[in-house]
Amino acid sequence: MRLFLLPLILLIYSGSWGQCKTYKISSKGDTLNCTDITGIKRGIWVVHVDALRGTPGYEEEGTFVNDRKEGIWHSYNLMGDLLAVENFRWGNKNGKCQYYNLMGLEREESWRALNPAKPIDTIDVQDPKYLEGHKIDRVIIVNEGHSLKHGTWKYYNPAYGNVIKVENYLLDEIQTEDMQMSNILTVFDGADSTKEIKLKPVEKPKGKPKEVEDFEKKNKNKKKITIRDGKTG
Repeated sequence: MRLFLLPLILLIYSGSWGQCKTYKISSKGDTLNCTDITGIKRGIWVVHVDALRGTPGYEEEGTFVNDRKEGIWHSYNLMGDLLAVENFRWGNKNGKCQYYNLMGLEREESWRALNPAKPIDTIDVQDPKYLEGHKIDRVIIVNEGHSLKHGTWKYYNPAYGNVIKVENYLLDEIQTEDMQMSNILTVFDGADSTKEIKLKPVEKPKGKPKEVEDFEKKNKNKKKITIRDGKTG
């Protein structure tokens, strides 16, 4: 019975390993660090980087698809402490990425990956501050082969877990409360045509509120007006 099963087991293993020119076998029997006959990285990888010239070493693990990082990747120091949890798409950071020190979460970043196969990519944008809730669909972005800072970045006090700083990014540009975006975004208007939209901040109301104007008008000719201001004594 054992002699019958042995060739079958070897056939299964050779079939799975045959796709890899180089690989490693983990202590659990998993195939790791597969490189196919064309030199392309595939499947689950564990990458070890030794300390060098004062820079601490680390290990990272995750999945390669067609030689590019894809999905969730974890990084650890050489003592096994968590350093980062990053999300990738097409080999670029995409979505939420978290970074840790020995005390806890240090910062949380937000990224938008661009498809490296396209010279021009498109992104859906919605910014309530500048567009009053209007959503711009399919914003054209010239693809330079990297990710864009897009969304909310949070910085934490790792010892207590509270947020100490927040930054908001829109297509790689940091947003401030009183800034006016001067850049022009080209967006699709229908199937084939394009148009330009200039983003403007929401205008703040000018002058005094109507209630205050009515009160002052009503009491304009009175010598003394008693106003309750909430003070005591």
